[in-house]
Amino acid sequence: MVREDKTTWKANYFLKIIELLDEYPKCFIVAADNVGSSQMQKIRISLRGTAVVLMGKNTMMRKAIRGHLENNPALEKLLPHIKGNIGFVFTKADLSDVKTKILENKVAAPAKAGALAPLDVVLPAQNTGLGPEKTSFFQALAIPTKITKGTIEILSDIQLITAHDKVGASEATLLNMLKIFPFSYGLVIQQVYDSGTVFDPCVLDITDDDLRSRFLEGVANVASVCLAIGYPTVASVPHSIANGFKNLLAIAAETDITFKEADMVKEFLKDPSKFVVAAPAGGDAPAGKKEEAKKEEEPEEEEDDDMGFGLFD
Repeated sequence: MVREDKTTWKANYFLKIIELLDEYPKCFIVAADNVGSSQMQKIRISLRGTAVVLMGKNTMMRKAIRGHLENNPALEKLLPHIKGNIGFVFTKADLSDVKTKILENKVAAPAKAGALAPLDVVLPAQNTGLGPEKTSFFQALAIPTKITKGTIEILSDIQLITAHDKVGASEATLLNMLKIFPFSYGLVIQQVYDSGTVFDPCVLDITDDDLRSRFLEGVANVASVCLAIGYPTVASVPHSIANGFKNLLAIAAETDITFKEADMVKEFLKDPSKFVVAAPAGGDAPAGKKEEAKKEEEPEEEEDDDMGFGLFD
């Protein structure tokens, strides 16, 4: 198949990105550092039918978006985020579901000397299975070890690599010898675009329960402030009514004034024993009943003592 010339390829790319921007109201801006072509192909397959992945040069992406601002001015919000090795994942599906699929497609990778570590790497205490001749690698990194049954054993957990630091040659060699692949690479979501709004992907982690709890906290704060300053609102009025009713009950309890709701309070103050609840089944029996039970058991013990001989007498 004859490959199209560069001019035609660019024209087709511009046309494709504009069609995707018009067709899909939502997209992810993703970083594709350390993602190989084979892994990218697997990501495309996993998102097939749900999302479309589009990679390209940043200059071409910016040019295509700028040329389309007349039709959709909101796309200008994407321009500041088009930097580095990034691409777009266009979708019409639920953003949280697509985000989960994107993050699932990661591949374990070994530590390479000179690469920036995306996370901390802790070497756990373990028997490495390596022979004593490899001790020099551990000594160079100040890792405490001992020889156990002819193999090197790491005595305690050691933080070997710190996040965002360059991986040293000794650390990379040691991890490869231990067959530890501490890093995993895939598409990293940087920003989310939804119908003209750009926001951080952590927003997608907010659940309905989180929203409900934050809303209730806000209502409680509003009610507290309103009660403190004596300003009635929908949030504070129920509390104000309840507090007023408590005051009426207190006045009725100390005076001869009575009303229907205060009758029970007055009765309770006169004779609290009327409101004693019977002990639940299986609970502690009253002291009187316990004493009676002991008296019933005592004659049996006396009869045993009166026999005067043991089993083998």
